[in-house]
Amino acid sequence: MAVTWASALGWRLRRQYLDDERAATVEGVVDRLVALPSWSGDAATSIRLRLARSTPGDVETAMMEGRVFATYAFRGATHLMTSSSAAVHLALRCAGRQWERSSWRSHYGIEPEEWPRLRATVREALVAGPLTQHELAEAVAKDPAYRHLKPAFADRSHTFLKPFGWQGDLCFSPSDGAPRFQLLESVPGWTGLAELDDAGPRAIRAYLAAYGPTTPDRIQYWLGEGLSAGRKRIAGWIDEIDAELATVWVDGVEALCLSEHVEPIATAAESHQVVLLPGSDQWVLGAGTSATSIVPVKHRGTATGGANLILIGGRVGGTWKVDRSTIRISWFDGMSAAPSSVATAADWLSQALGRELELESH
Repeated sequence: MAVTWASALGWRLRRQYLDDERAATVEGVVDRLVALPSWSGDAATSIRLRLARSTPGDVETAMMEGRVFATYAFRGATHLMTSSSAAVHLALRCAGRQWERSSWRSHYGIEPEEWPRLRATVREALVAGPLTQHELAEAVAKDPAYRHLKPAFADRSHTFLKPFGWQGDLCFSPSDGAPRFQLLESVPGWTGLAELDDAGPRAIRAYLAAYGPTTPDRIQYWLGEGLSAGRKRIAGWIDEIDAELATVWVDGVEALCLSEHVEPIATAAESHQVVLLPGSDQWVLGAGTSATSIVPVKHRGTATGGANLILIGGRVGGTWKVDRSTIRISWFDGMSAAPSSVATAADWLSQALGRELELESH
């Protein structure tokens, strides 16, 4: 079936709660988007822009209650996730078994067969409650067998800590100060990692449900470059759920989507919605800054650099910034939108930021 990017992006805007239909809960947004960067960009604003009703502190409350949590996920960075999404995507992240590589074994001085006991030691250290990175390093180093790992646990890069997050041992604890770690099993709803053979197809469905239609190469990038799931595995999972997938031609580009979404995509109306997105929002990162259907080629650097972006019908048309209490708009050449639409977008942004802001007149 042939469809246009205008209708595909109109459908995707609604799927990502950036059109008229907004989400009811913080976890509803996070689960639909799969994961949101928590140390880059502005995850709280990205989430609150997508909520039907929002007040300052909504995201923080959801984290305190364990409805969402931060952990190491895509590309080793820290992301907000729900228990259900993390169970799937962390299972894929473990598939690469980075801690078994010879470079890790020689650098850290620990063999693969020693990891189960080390993981148990980490969990035991966290049983009494959250610990800072330094406190966790001290606790683990009390075991003579792991004394040599104290610098690795305390390293600012967090490199050695990441596999414990991927394997479901720990996650970040809500904290206003230094990062603290807690047992992941203490998070409500956490039931452990999904089985890999089940997680792979579920991850593909989740990606297409939020970021489709898209190409197999983009799925490979999302799950391969992002989670190190392995090219052959990903191709096999796509083949496994072939009966659930459909091919559509989006302005001449062959793309995949879930079969149940073909008609809604084909019949979706072109959106003229204006959205003021914070930098590093998943609308752009999930599709990829190389997606020319969303980001103009000559402005890719702006999107990659984390600038606050203006969407018009899903396409990036400019940037914005807040100067004291004023939202200042900078359109790309040849781009503009109806003043009333921009004003509505500014109102949504003000609500998401929890501040009274005025839109600069043009």
